[in-house]
Amino acid sequence: MSNPSDIVICHPKRTAVGRYGKELVNVPVEDLATAVVRAIIDETQIDTAVIDDLILGQASPNGAAPALGRVVALNAGLGNQVPGMQLDRRCGSGLQAIATAAAHIASGAAELIIAGGAESMSRTEYTVDADVRWGKKGGNMVFRDRLAQARETAGGKNHPIPGGMIETAENLRREYGISRKAQDAFAAASHERAAKAQESGIFAEEIVPVEIPQRKGEPVVFDQDAHIRPGTTEESLSKLRAVMGRSDEEATVTAGNASGQNDGAAAMIVTTRAKAQELGLDISVCLRGWAVAGVPPETMGIGPVAAVEKLFARLDLSFDDIDLIELNEAFAAQALACLEHWGIDAEDPRVNPLGSGISLGHPVGATGARLMVTAAHTMQRESLHRALVTMCIGGGQGLAAVIEREDA
Repeated sequence: MSNPSDIVICHPKRTAVGRYGKELVNVPVEDLATAVVRAIIDETQIDTAVIDDLILGQASPNGAAPALGRVVALNAGLGNQVPGMQLDRRCGSGLQAIATAAAHIASGAAELIIAGGAESMSRTEYTVDADVRWGKKGGNMVFRDRLAQARETAGGKNHPIPGGMIETAENLRREYGISRKAQDAFAAASHERAAKAQESGIFAEEIVPVEIPQRKGEPVVFDQDAHIRPGTTEESLSKLRAVMGRSDEEATVTAGNASGQNDGAAAMIVTTRAKAQELGLDISVCLRGWAVAGVPPETMGIGPVAAVEKLFARLDLSFDDIDLIELNEAFAAQALACLEHWGIDAEDPRVNPLGSGISLGHPVGATGARLMVTAAHTMQRESLHRALVTMCIGGGQGLAAVIEREDA
């Protein structure tokens, strides 16, 4: 039964996802997010005075765009009165931004918030020794890749993971006895589904074009997910070398059965049913609940299991009540471990019908919001009632949310 105070999501949008160091390499993260936010404002024609906040998830913030939400609010022309913030729950940052917006609204602290996430992994900086600020007296300075460093240190001092997130996927592979063949088959299916969806034009309704300035001539319009590899097969993936093969002869995780490093942004309006109706907004889905949980950093990929268990208990649901499962594919081994734990077949048509992280890419801070955008549009298009959006998080966490279609 609907209630005026229900938390609803309106006008979910995203950019297409760019490859690492490729299509969007020269586009700052704030420009990606600004394109989405501006598109939402143009589509809804709402008075920006009603926007209480702009909350964006980002896992690798930079000094050039601090408090990303505020920078984007200003760049998008929302006016000086619209505040903004940035939050970080690693891979779950975009979904956490939506949940945080919902919590603020439910508490009465706000009525309408634009929330989502953005990431430019292509533009994430390298760092040098801290003492360079105070005057390096001699010796070499070592450049450190912040992306790689974060993967190794996400578990803090007590849970060092030298192999980064790949090591956590291999740990789950061992624990659940997941074969290389099963991983490659899962990855090939992800690309096949995403390529089919792209070819049919399904993603067009959720994608906001991004104009990429050129040195000469008109800007290039980027509006197609670039990480998808049509024609990918289990056979072609089987030829790739395991990343950790030199240190572990049984290693199975490759560049082909893992998610990519990517660039992109996604956002939506989060508000109450009453406010949406007052403003004439198109309600896409209702956010029924969300939960976050912690798991051992060494097996971070199993995080969705703990988060979903907590969420289903709160909402008195089971997988029998779910019509769509958007499970981010950080790694095929990780996704398969979760599905095995749940007793769900990897070929269940509810699971990632349009692909996910392996095929569509994983712009870390944006991915949770991208999952929500795709789920909401899929539910409307396919007339589905209830969806689960869930993902694992580096450092040992899981995040999950349940949404329901409005006219179901």
